[in-house]
Amino acid sequence: MSELSHNHDEHHEEEGPHSSFSGYMLGFMASVFLTAIPFWLVMGDVFSSRNTTVLIILAFALVQILVHMVYFLHMNFQSEGGWTMLSLIFTVVLLFITLAGSLWVMYHMNVNMMPSMMSGGS
Repeated sequence: MSELSHNHDEHHEEEGPHSSFSGYMLGFMASVFLTAIPFWLVMGDVFSSRNTTVLIILAFALVQILVHMVYFLHMNFQSEGGWTMLSLIFTVVLLFITLAGSLWVMYHMNVNMMPSMMSGGS
């Protein structure tokens, strides 16, 4: 009987760490902080350069995604025999494709949108 419960405990340890209330609160507070700072940057018009503001907001977005993955999805490099690490790598690749593609599309739409109005128009 003790052998059966011992196997159950081993299986339970492989699932990965589950967070406590303080862990969830730390993740929540970090998420609020990582949302409030970019909001303040935009609403307060802190930087004169628009590109600087965009880059800082993107950096905060990346950090917030990592906070969500660690504190709420419990992703780390040890749990589930490495599959979590593969999920993390896949997420990073998709994040890069999404962000780079979105910036590329927005840039080209800005450059190519209504060219007659941008040249002074006739």
